[in-house]
Amino acid sequence: METQRIMEFPHKNMDKRPRKRPRLAWDMPPPLPPPELFPAIYCGQDFGNGPIPNYTYTSMFYGGLPRNASPPWRPDDKDGHYVFGIGENLTPRYRILSKMGEGTFGQVLECIDNEKKEVVAIKIVRSIHKYREAAMIEIDVLQRLGRHDIGGTRCVQIRNWFDYRNHICIVFEKLGPSLYDFLRKNSYRSFPIDLVRELGRQLLESVAFMHDLRLIHTDLKPENILLVSSDYIKVPDYKFLSRSTKEGSYFKNLPKSSAIKLIDFGSTTFEHQDHSYVVSTRHYRAPEVILGLGWNYPCDIWSVGCILVELCSGEALFQTHENLEHLAMMERVLGPLPQHMVLRADRRADKYFRRGARLDWPDGATSRESMRAVCKLPRLPNLIMQHVDHSAGDLIELLQGLLRYEPAERLKAREALRHPFFTRDMRRGGYPL
Repeated sequence: METQRIMEFPHKNMDKRPRKRPRLAWDMPPPLPPPELFPAIYCGQDFGNGPIPNYTYTSMFYGGLPRNASPPWRPDDKDGHYVFGIGENLTPRYRILSKMGEGTFGQVLECIDNEKKEVVAIKIVRSIHKYREAAMIEIDVLQRLGRHDIGGTRCVQIRNWFDYRNHICIVFEKLGPSLYDFLRKNSYRSFPIDLVRELGRQLLESVAFMHDLRLIHTDLKPENILLVSSDYIKVPDYKFLSRSTKEGSYFKNLPKSSAIKLIDFGSTTFEHQDHSYVVSTRHYRAPEVILGLGWNYPCDIWSVGCILVELCSGEALFQTHENLEHLAMMERVLGPLPQHMVLRADRRADKYFRRGARLDWPDGATSRESMRAVCKLPRLPNLIMQHVDHSAGDLIELLQGLLRYEPAERLKAREALRHPFFTRDMRRGGYPL
């Protein structure tokens, strides 16, 4: 079978809860000479002694500097991103090979570690205070996880970190694409149920591991779950054989290995910390967060339920961008919200309900498109049976436990791992690839 590689890295969001700690400073800025003193090479074109363009440089040599020297100091772009060049050094130890991704937090670069002789991924955080502070939180969490994750099988491994030209840089092991990127590159075609089972088992094991350490991830989503390997295979897609003539649609991609790891711990919270703010990316946000009831470990479990549905169907379960529509979608898929939760809702959530604690839907809908988006959603059992050939009953029962409205009644991660969806087929040895 054909083996190929996907080289992508997901975008990530950062939170803004400050934490102070001493930092190691690398390469503090010297006084900047006038830019006209720097000869510049951009894409092989010599700009002579003119001002340096505000572009990413691609030359490996600057003004005769040695190959292992740092590049000339240059200002960040208007958004606080580090301006880099392929082939440049990031401190003498790391040389930049390519850009892997960019997000709200900053950029991720593929680099060669000249000391360890291995390829790594380096997150270069924007030189803005709130993102720097979020990065320090992530470093704290990563180091704590690393001390307990024997063998490094659950969470991405931090290799190093440093402060370079006012950018927090976190060095990670290099992994494969995110589950979201894999789905997107695969035209959002769903995963086989045996693969969903194996991915779900690993995800819940990682969540249970974090919860045992009194940590709540708070931002679980397919973008923050990475395949360890980029290798994939092409297999026939029988669902499309009879209804598509588009070239290449007869086949779909499957990961060659099902091994995954969690990433992005910038929003991770300790159990004892303040939980008064909104957490989770919209599509994976639990009802108690929307209603302002406070949240804890169960918010991660809700996100896991949403992720499993997405892996089975290829599409996010709740594709929405505002709270009332989100709650209406929940009721459409899972049934009415419990009255006691509605009556305890935060004052800011009162506007989503009529007197009598009924959701103000469809009267409160912002558009006909919003009403149609809610109406087209099937009930959870019907949705799963549309995409799952076998094990549908076990999966539906599991999801109903993960997606219970009342957080206290939601399955815990270790309880979910004992569910028949995972235990009934253990003799099969998991995902066959």
